Amino acid sequence: MEVILRLNVGKQTNHNKMKSILMTKTSVKARDTLILAAASALLLAGSAVRASETDNRIESSAKKSYVFKHYLTDDSIKTESKNGAVTLTGSVAEESHIGLARDTVEGLPGVKSVDNQLTVKGERPAEHSDTWVGLKVKTALLFHRNVRATKTDVNVKDGIVSLSGEATSIAQKELTAEYAKDVEGVKEVKNDMTVAKSTVKTDETTGEKIDDASITAEVKMSLLSHRSTSALKTKVETTAGVVTLTGITKNAAEKALVTKLATDINGVSSVINNMTIQAAVSNVNPSLLPPQNLRIASK
Repeated sequence: MEVILRLNVGKQTNHNKMKSILMTKTSVKARDTLILAAASALLLAGSAVRASETDNRIESSAKKSYVFKHYLTDDSIKTESKNGAVTLTGSVAEESHIGLARDTVEGLPGVKSVDNQLTVKGERPAEHSDTWVGLKVKTALLFHRNVRATKTDVNVKDGIVSLSGEATSIAQKELTAEYAKDVEGVKEVKNDMTVAKSTVKTDETTGEKIDDASITAEVKMSLLSHRSTSALKTKVETTAGVVTLTGITKNAAEKALVTKLATDINGVSSVINNMTIQAAVSNVNPSLLPPQNLRIASK
């Protein structure tokens, strides 16, 4: 009896030990699970805070950008960012402002994508109409620092563009006409601009810092506005005012023109043109040349 009793006591003791061990392991596992859950919650909370900070910065940077403050100030644009995915809603005065807003926001740090839902206020002018051509010419002049876009009046009648206003020099007057004639739909340019008798202080962006996102957007819009470069798929990146261009051009002259146009954009300090030239061809694409009947009349 005593032996049997001792055996039973031993079994009971072993059973209790195993139960205790299992309970300890379960407790440790539960504790580890809780720790992992807490750590995950902290990481998610931290990520959410960082994402929120990035979104707030994106929305604030868009409003403070040079393009939004100077060119889109009269437009009604709402910029909403969620985890770097930006949605643009509202209305703008001109068709070109839709792309300008998109290109500016796309260039902001932290932006992953842009859903552009902007619409144009009122009725859009018919393509190639005089109003349409006039807006295209004004856009082509707008971002170039070596012309006075705000001091240049543009009138269009049957595709014939008349320029008036005051230029600071003969070179500026001629450059304004050169830019105007390189716009789709322009048949002729009459340059009635006068040249200032004395040195005129520039009224453009002297001394004002222009952010990289705005510079990128200005370069893209300028290349799109000019007939000779509108068909090119040019990638534009800007760092501290230095513009880097990549893509494909048909010839050296076309590449040089892209460099010239980009260099003359407000805020650009220098241009690095890494565009590649396609295999040599015997003839230049006719679409890149101005119409045969195009002429510039200057008083």
